[in-house]
Amino acid sequence: MTRLFDLDFQLLADAFLMMIAIFALFLVASYFLFNPVREMLEKRKDKIAGELSQAASDKEQAAALKAEYEAKLKGIDKEAEEILADARKRALENESRIVSEAKEEALRIRERAEKEAELEKKKAADEVKREMVVLASLMAGKVVKESIDTTVQEQMVEDTLKEINHSTWLS
Repeated sequence: MTRLFDLDFQLLADAFLMMIAIFALFLVASYFLFNPVREMLEKRKDKIAGELSQAASDKEQAAALKAEYEAKLKGIDKEAEEILADARKRALENESRIVSEAKEEALRIRERAEKEAELEKKKAADEVKREMVVLASLMAGKVVKESIDTTVQEQMVEDTLKEINHSTWLS
């Protein structure tokens, strides 16, 4: 009798031994090849997960820094406005101080000019008095030469002096 498959005990034993050898080879290959590859893949997976979490953390920090810098920029704008307002205020104060000093100086100059004008007026009046006295003396001299009458001469001098005093005080 011929069998389709020659399934004898030897074939089954060889097949069984072959399966044990393949299983042993699988275990050895698994231990030396698959486990290191699995460990490497696990380490890579952990590394990628760590990098992703680090990237998320960095992104959050960047967002926080951005918000902080924007707040500082707003604060700087506000501070710049305060500085400008203070500078404007000081400029206005300086302007008003300078204007008031200029007004005071103008008033002092005006008062000084009025005093000088008054002094010049007095000087002119005194000079006119002197000239009148000189004229009166000349006239008196002429009168004396023409007439020796002392009463007439004294009367003329008195009249002249009265006129001088009267005209000086009128102006």
